[in-house]
Amino acid sequence: MNRTAIREQTFKLIYSLEIQKTEDLEEAIELYVESNEMTDKKAKEYMVDAILGIEKNKDKIIQSIETNLKSEWKLERISKIDLAILKLAIYELKFTEIPFKVVINEAVELAKKYGEDSSKNFVNGILASVVKEK
Repeated sequence: MNRTAIREQTFKLIYSLEIQKTEDLEEAIELYVESNEMTDKKAKEYMVDAILGIEKNKDKIIQSIETNLKSEWKLERISKIDLAILKLAIYELKFTEIPFKVVINEAVELAKKYGEDSSKNFVNGILASVVKEK
């Protein structure tokens, strides 16, 4: 499983957690890995690291999204899909060593595939602003 596929699976899990509001994240990860028959150890390690890292740094990630929204936008207005993409991408930008160009490109590709027509521009704009903060 390549990094893009792993990231996509992680995004799908983050999205499902946005909908379900699960308390036990490790159990949710296990269930997701089992139900999707994921056998790649690197995939599972990345997924665990990303999900637990996002939870640990949730306040910083949400603040980063809110700070970079246009003034007339509120967090509640963002679709769950775009929010899941942004959480994963901002986690990668701020808390991993993955190059920002890779993170933004992958996030925009997820937005094109799963989001609305405007999602790719929205996600790109927020992430570009986050990168400028660094």
